[in-house]
Amino acid sequence: MEQAMRRHFFHHGEEALEAEKKHCHWCQIRTFATHSRYPITIVNTEDDTMIQPNFRFMDDSIRAHDIKPTRKEFLTGCECDEDEDCQYSSCTCLQDVEDDSTDDDDDNDGSSVSEEGTEDEWGNYVRKKAYAYHSHGARAGHLRSKVLASRNPIYECHTSCACGPNCPNRVVERGRKLPLQVFRTGNRGWGVRGTVDIKKGQFIDKYMGEIITAQEANRRRAQSHIAQRKDVYLFALDKFSNPDSFDERLRGPPLEVDGEFISGPTRFINHSCDPNLRIFARVGDHADKHIHDLAFFAIRDIPRGEELTFDYVDGVDDSDMDALDPEKQKDMARCLCGSKNCRGYLW
Repeated sequence: MEQAMRRHFFHHGEEALEAEKKHCHWCQIRTFATHSRYPITIVNTEDDTMIQPNFRFMDDSIRAHDIKPTRKEFLTGCECDEDEDCQYSSCTCLQDVEDDSTDDDDDNDGSSVSEEGTEDEWGNYVRKKAYAYHSHGARAGHLRSKVLASRNPIYECHTSCACGPNCPNRVVERGRKLPLQVFRTGNRGWGVRGTVDIKKGQFIDKYMGEIITAQEANRRRAQSHIAQRKDVYLFALDKFSNPDSFDERLRGPPLEVDGEFISGPTRFINHSCDPNLRIFARVGDHADKHIHDLAFFAIRDIPRGEELTFDYVDGVDDSDMDALDPEKQKDMARCLCGSKNCRGYLW
């Protein structure tokens, strides 16, 4: 580990080594636009293991050659006059927000709220806030409690919108705002932790990788030496899959994100049966629901240095786990999270 770092720090400023620098993990991280303010670091105090050399750090997903982008004529955004208007149900980006995930404990005045809005005690019309985030105080930009407790998608403004880059409904759009550290754990390979305190509802980063078809994902599973290991890195973009959808891209098998060899730091986040993160589907342009983002948010306050974890099988019914035949359990992936509520197996 130290030898590889020495090579980077003492030699990778030389132009003659440009080809080598493309394969250097530290050089890849330094190309991130946010590196100077929110750096990614790599630490190993456990052994001499390195991140596999064929892995490449990236700060956004890429599409396989057969994944075509949505045609420009189908891209739409909101036409809000002011950035603040993007908090309310009148913003077209929020047209699909479910009603039970909109209002929260400390961002409204306690009056009853209808789909059309409400009146305050003086008879003034108050618009209904529909976006997913707190809008005031220290928690501005953090997910509201009702959203954190749900598995509902998050709808945000985006580059096709009339609002500006400081629109309060562009949290994931603006990218990671936290320094993270990839570190070697004692018994579970690489992990990730924050180097600053993280607050409940705070955005961590997206899960990134190569966006591929379901057919290609299955082919890669079949080629993997251990298919279950491959599934650790494959995430299906199936939040909006619907056989009755008017969009043919949502009727068929969903696309998948493969982060095994091309991804960001969140690729190294480990599983826990008692996690401190949850992953949410985030939608920008509604025409791109089939390639929605996968965004990590903190579901509780996380002190600096605590390992970041999420539940790999969040939402899957595991009530029959204890009744499984012991022979079948032998083929299941054993969980090493060590939490009090550990289920014993991943799948």
